[in-house]
Amino acid sequence: MDLNEQLLNIRQSLAGILPEIFLAALFCGILCIELFFHHHPNKKRAASYLQYVALASSFITFILVLKQWNQEPSYRFHPLLFLDHQAVFFKLMITAAWIFTLIHVRILKYDFPPEFNALLIAVVVGLNLLTMATHLLTIYLSLELVSVTSYLLVAISPYKKAAEGGLKYLLFGAASSAVMLYGISLIYGLSGTMDITSEAMTAGLVANSGLIVITTIVMTLGGLLFKLSLVPFHVWAPDVYEAAPTPLVSFLSVAPKAAVILVLMRLAGVMPAQYFPVLGGIALVSITVGNISALWQSNARRLLAYSSIAQAGYLIVGVVAYSRFGFESAVFYTAAYLMINMAAFFLIDILKPDSDTRLSGYEGYGRANPWIAGILTAVMIALAGLPPTVGFTSKLLIFSALWDSYQQLQFPWMLWLLVGGILNAAIALAYYLRLPYLLFFKKAPDEAPVRNRIFFLPAQLVAGFLLFTIIALFIKPEWIMNWIAAF
Repeated sequence: MDLNEQLLNIRQSLAGILPEIFLAALFCGILCIELFFHHHPNKKRAASYLQYVALASSFITFILVLKQWNQEPSYRFHPLLFLDHQAVFFKLMITAAWIFTLIHVRILKYDFPPEFNALLIAVVVGLNLLTMATHLLTIYLSLELVSVTSYLLVAISPYKKAAEGGLKYLLFGAASSAVMLYGISLIYGLSGTMDITSEAMTAGLVANSGLIVITTIVMTLGGLLFKLSLVPFHVWAPDVYEAAPTPLVSFLSVAPKAAVILVLMRLAGVMPAQYFPVLGGIALVSITVGNISALWQSNARRLLAYSSIAQAGYLIVGVVAYSRFGFESAVFYTAAYLMINMAAFFLIDILKPDSDTRLSGYEGYGRANPWIAGILTAVMIALAGLPPTVGFTSKLLIFSALWDSYQQLQFPWMLWLLVGGILNAAIALAYYLRLPYLLFFKKAPDEAPVRNRIFFLPAQLVAGFLLFTIIALFIKPEWIMNWIAAF
């Protein structure tokens, strides 16, 4: 490729990543605006302006990403990035999570440092690039962009525990990144390529012994497992979820998982057969550890942290089924989980909008606020995977995909994963229904009135919309499946 062709390729590639360029420019612009408002006499009003700018920009980003849906699948900066319907769909989910986070912050009037909006934009840029990454180098760099900005977001939070949580997040993240980088170096040494679309990668790995291949796969997955908070890279999650503000935790609990699931699906097409039982074993262990640990929690956010560990295990069940039905089920589960989990954090924050989310503090709140508490009950039922919610549909789809794959391939580990997953779904009922029990069947220790902010009309409207969506997608799952079928 001569110089003119290279310049033409760069120009075409830049035109193909317009949302990411817009976000990068927005990141720089908001930093400049922050400097301009630094000496503003009214700090709260200045912060409000920045929130409006970020919220408006998030909607613009959503439109820019949506316009990419009709573009032909093609490389950007070949072979580093690849834009297809899958990448666009996942970018839409990430942007939707960003929008909902900003709405959450706005409704509950959180007082974040000025850097919050800029850092959150940087995370979105990293996640968008990760959804398009088809090269181990871009995967690693995108993960690092997401990780570093996530550490900062947790550490700059106004709560006392934030520094401790941010430090643990940093230490475990650094360890997992180092492990992943070593795994990438092994892949490059064994195959001579880092392009995950190259057949040379598969050929190079298959030519080695099973022990070497499994070790390489596990180490390479280190950084991805960390973002999914899967065992054994899950230890950071409960402390960070408890320390960081609820809107931030809500975003970090779903958006990185969505991007990483797509990376795991892309890797499924190039990794040797050992990739799938390894992922299946990690999934089953994570589901079990998350559910059992959640049974003993006394804090709502720590409970949701262990729930996220278990849910991340369910997310990759569809991936290990290794079929089109399995991949479609995994994407549907990701979309449903993103919406349900963010709804759970939003609703527990509305009922008790402060840093202390002990379960005992929710006793009797359902009687005083039946609308919000009732919707939270529906969300918990959805997380448990019961009808009539989209949570039931998503679990039914991934278990059906796994059963179909087992019937065709007859791998014993698939049957163990299926049985273990269903049994764990039953165990999860014990802690998912605990919060509704406290809300409606326990009497409040005192008759202190609930804070007035929960009666704000915007909060009630958003909660009602969440309830409608969770039930409507149970009745009409094709609203999402039609998009997924176009991949």
